[in-house]
Amino acid sequence: MTIVNWLTGQTGIILSSACVIIIVVLMLYMSVKLHQSYRKYKVYGWLIAGLLLAGVQHGIQLFLAAPEANDSPALHLFASILQIESFIIINFVFTKLYTRPSGRLIGPAFISLLAAPFVLTGIQLYLDPDLLKPALDGAGIQVLTLDFYAVLINFLILMDTRGIALNRKFAISLVVYFVYQLARVADGYVFHGASSGLSLMTQFVPLIYFTLLFLMLFEWVIDRMLDIHQSSITDGLTTLYNRKYFNSRCEKWMRERGSVTIIFCDIDNFKRLNDTQGHHAADGVLKKVAEIIKEESGAIGAAGRYGGEELLAVIRGDAKVKAEDVAETIRRRVETETIVTISVGVSTSVSGQSIQEVIKEADEAMYVSKTTGKNKVSVVAKAGRSKTRRSSKAANA
Repeated sequence: MTIVNWLTGQTGIILSSACVIIIVVLMLYMSVKLHQSYRKYKVYGWLIAGLLLAGVQHGIQLFLAAPEANDSPALHLFASILQIESFIIINFVFTKLYTRPSGRLIGPAFISLLAAPFVLTGIQLYLDPDLLKPALDGAGIQVLTLDFYAVLINFLILMDTRGIALNRKFAISLVVYFVYQLARVADGYVFHGASSGLSLMTQFVPLIYFTLLFLMLFEWVIDRMLDIHQSSITDGLTTLYNRKYFNSRCEKWMRERGSVTIIFCDIDNFKRLNDTQGHHAADGVLKKVAEIIKEESGAIGAAGRYGGEELLAVIRGDAKVKAEDVAETIRRRVETETIVTISVGVSTSVSGQSIQEVIKEADEAMYVSKTTGKNKVSVVAKAGRSKTRRSSKAANA
């Protein structure tokens, strides 16, 4: 017996179905976790249902392929229906995941697609009452209406998703499954199992399909984890680090690099901007200023939002730059690239200081800038005094 004959026989079916079941179990575990975390999104519940159907289908195939199992046309028919139902549900779910997870999945079209296999099976049984009688050669039954409906559904989903920005693996999985459906129809109705190549495809292409689905779902879980982590450490409006995480980064660099420099920026006349131009315009200005601070400090430190219009940058102690020069660049860019100006305070940590003390010094230096004309940079001197660098233009009133 050659390896091809071995793989296209009952052993191949058992191997393929067992591998698919393992993949489905892993996907079910991830889906249950997603459903527990996002209960308001019904789409994850449907994904669980689709995977359960797929698992039962391949479990039936595994049972029927066992040497001691009696051939059951009814089980073959049931497995064929489950295959179509699970395919429809799973692919509708993934389409929703990549378009609008909170959107409504159940609709007339969806219900009709799920109901059609049962209607077609009823028609087939009416036309062919002997369909559920065991075949003399032991071969599984063929339901023409179901087989061609499966090909049609696969083709329609492929066409329907062409204009949607979907994951590349999802598009490939649809093509892979369409090739499987065509191979299955050709093997059953044209070559009648005589082509070992087609038989091999009908048994192992579903394994490739479910592997792609697993990779997509795994990536989706990782993306959700990254989103949760990102939202826990950043400010929603400016995308800068929030106060808690900013402080922890500063403390880490103080331990590892010896010192840090805090650049404390406060937007001048921000309340007046809010009152005269509205919150939308003020938020836009805040985001633009945050973007400038992030660009200037990204390679040498980090940026964070401390509260309101107070935005901070931290420069690592080993950065080969002068912190006051970075502060002046930020001040100048804000003045020239936005409709506002900022008052800036700069403080460098010394041995024994906490990050809260350094931030407080920078805040006090910023206050010096604010009360002596605005739109300037004040640097905390080593002795604790503040010196001021005035802007090249007249300070705002």
